Amino acid sequence: MRLHNTLSGRVEEFVPRDDKNVLMYVCGITPYSESHLGHAMSYIIFDTLRRYLEYRGYVVKHVQNYTDIDDKLIARAERDGISVSEVADRYIAEFERDIAILNIQPAHAYPRATEEVPSIVEMIAGLVEKGFAYQGPERDGSRDVYFRVEKKDDYGKLSKRTLESMLTGARIEPLEGKENPMDFTLWKGAKPGEPSWDSPWGPGRPGWHIECSAMSLRHLGPQIDLHGGGLDLAFPHHENEIAQTEAYTGLVPFSQFWVHNGFVQMGEEKMSKSLGNVLGMRGAIDAYGPDGVRLFVLSSGYRSPLTYSEEAMAAGKSGADRLRNAVEAKDNPDGEVLDASSYRERFITAMDEDFNTSQGVALLFNLAREINRASDSGGSVSAAKDVLRELAGVLGLRLDASPASDTMTAAPFIELLIELRKDLRAAKQYEIADRVRTGLAEKGITLEDGPSGTTWKAR
Repeated sequence: MRLHNTLSGRVEEFVPRDDKNVLMYVCGITPYSESHLGHAMSYIIFDTLRRYLEYRGYVVKHVQNYTDIDDKLIARAERDGISVSEVADRYIAEFERDIAILNIQPAHAYPRATEEVPSIVEMIAGLVEKGFAYQGPERDGSRDVYFRVEKKDDYGKLSKRTLESMLTGARIEPLEGKENPMDFTLWKGAKPGEPSWDSPWGPGRPGWHIECSAMSLRHLGPQIDLHGGGLDLAFPHHENEIAQTEAYTGLVPFSQFWVHNGFVQMGEEKMSKSLGNVLGMRGAIDAYGPDGVRLFVLSSGYRSPLTYSEEAMAAGKSGADRLRNAVEAKDNPDGEVLDASSYRERFITAMDEDFNTSQGVALLFNLAREINRASDSGGSVSAAKDVLRELAGVLGLRLDASPASDTMTAAPFIELLIELRKDLRAAKQYEIADRVRTGLAEKGITLEDGPSGTTWKAR
């Protein structure tokens, strides 16, 4: 299998460090608002990459973080009048519900920044001791800690930038206490009213970049095989991850492969919460179905920008219907057998060459067309349908009226029942409220009561 490696800028043979065992880290969401179609794109791509690696016989250990402490979470908590943890819990629950409907496999671990502070502090202290990090001036009993980029000779190797070019136009605030404008924050000294943790530099909280390095190090070890995320993360986030991790461990490379997906674009602009031009993940699922959303994403090259349009999304939904109709085609056991084994071979050839899902999807449609023709001619298509289901499964397509699809359609009614249960509990009608919960459980819907309200998941 060959993959494009952002670090080298080339398509290279993918060879894990430990035979068939793959250590994969994917940057997760910052849960301060609803996840959008751009998030769905990234996690569908890395879910499908994991599925294909496993299909080819690799054993993948997949870790994906949650950045559950951040300026945006703090601002959202202040706006909503709740705690930062309540904000994070709410949007993490929504995210996990929606990726389950999209048939995105859960990662093997979902570490949260707030749960990893001891590991983060240990890593920062090690960087200070090695001379790669330093403290800023004291402010109200706490200090920021910065990474010294000039000490890492190959800083910029992922984004192909020199430190000189980065410094052009860079500004440094006089109170920051940085030695170099490009030095980045490892630890943020506490500000009044913000969540904070104790550290050798006084109360504060982790910087954004250090959390992923510490989580990857703790859950996967000092060197990994594949690090994934959106192209917007390559600089500065992933560049800084490389610098601080390699400086701390002394081992190069931190990750053998860096794989980045393109953006979802709304017209000429990237889909982004900060720009306000987003289609919510849940809205996309409700409108086009989980298989439709996956086909919209996988019908293009993973490194290419993906332009949103209602027509393109509708094409994904109708494509899912075409494949679903093919797996339901009538079979005549006594008819001429349709041999589809060559499709499996061509699918593997396509996917082995830089994870070419667009060609893989095209092969599925071609096979579906052959199945329908053979079925109409009275042929035996059972074996061919098995191949279609197999290859569709590698792409994470269910191609059936799955419980998750039914749940998606029923979601507004589930939400209504949750509101009814809330009202019943407020009226102390606990027995009837419990009957709502039990009835939903019998239908495969689990309710989870938390500080920020009740969320639900489909089993």
